[in-house]
Amino acid sequence: MNKSNRIPVVVLNGFLGSGKTTLFRHLLAQSVKKDIPVCAIVNDMSELDVDGELLGTTDAVEDNTSILESIHNCLISSDKGIKKLDQAIEKLLSTQTPELIIVETSGSSHPMPLVEYFKDHSTVKLIGMFVLVDSLMLSHDFNYGEQLIPRLQNNLSEGKRDTVNLLVEQIMFCSHVFLTKSDRIGDDKLPHIASFIKNINPFASTHSLRFGKLDIEAIQELEEYDYFKVAQLIEELKPVLVQEKQEDRPYNLATRVLNDDRPFHPQRLWNVCHEYLDQRIYRSKGFFWLATRDQHSLLWNQAAGGINLEIIGTWRAGILEDEENGLLPEEIEHLEKMIARDPRRFGDRHCDLTVIGDASQVDRFTAALEASFLTEEEIKLWKSGFKFEDPWPKNIVKIVG
Repeated sequence: MNKSNRIPVVVLNGFLGSGKTTLFRHLLAQSVKKDIPVCAIVNDMSELDVDGELLGTTDAVEDNTSILESIHNCLISSDKGIKKLDQAIEKLLSTQTPELIIVETSGSSHPMPLVEYFKDHSTVKLIGMFVLVDSLMLSHDFNYGEQLIPRLQNNLSEGKRDTVNLLVEQIMFCSHVFLTKSDRIGDDKLPHIASFIKNINPFASTHSLRFGKLDIEAIQELEEYDYFKVAQLIEELKPVLVQEKQEDRPYNLATRVLNDDRPFHPQRLWNVCHEYLDQRIYRSKGFFWLATRDQHSLLWNQAAGGINLEIIGTWRAGILEDEENGLLPEEIEHLEKMIARDPRRFGDRHCDLTVIGDASQVDRFTAALEASFLTEEEIKLWKSGFKFEDPWPKNIVKIVG
């Protein structure tokens, strides 16, 4: 392919829970409304493909599932992940003619291997290495960004690498910085954060991004990524990153997966989140149900100290149990057959959660979550109509594709 005809690619990079999937969903929604053909690649380091499932519910993907490729259970920046990325691009372009390819990385992915991969690619060109930075996390954990450089310098002096290195290096390689969750800190604090980030990467433009709202047409106008600006940085980091590229769990990260048919006890789950959650549990996400809200399939979305619960949809079992479901007899019969084929205890209801955190803490938090499921005695109470205490907000946002 002629170099001038290469297909533009934008990469959504950023630490765990920074808002990449929210932005991705908005971009996909715009692509449908503005009739812009796009392809999507999503990466999840866990064996549960939560982000892939969320993107799969957007109108763009539901209308054409062949525009989405998912790379999960590995880091896209690892040697294994780069090979899967290459295969995904080849597969997408064998059936699609997109005007833009959007790639969402896992939050623990390092940008450098991706920059090197795209540099000499013959069919696609990198036009944006976006880093999304959680401004709320920076305010809590790094004093609005002031402690980023000092903590990096401390790591360098001790010869260690952890998530601080990753966060700073994600900023160093980016073309654009997007400060997310800025509505949750004071407007007067944003310039402070931006100034500290500018010290890390003076070449990147910095923007406030609220609720993932970014114009897709503005992305299409971007020029190719400037590889010259990071050439020296690549040379300096290459010896350090050789080992990390071979790992799927660098930076002392660990992942755990919870699979259970049972619902959570709402009060115990609330207590766990207030007693066991700290800044070393970087991310947990997935789908679950509460004993007090057994009709709804809920999205668990935790980053650092913040948790959002959102309605994804309604369980089939919940629809059948609703006497005012409004379904025709043949529709009810169809649902009953689907549920009859489901081997789980409570119809299609289930919990699938991924927990990502520091290896020293992730088992403690996961064990506390496991203890929050209903016991067998409590299940009997639930079946008899017992009402459990539920301290969670009554109004939960419903996700719109």
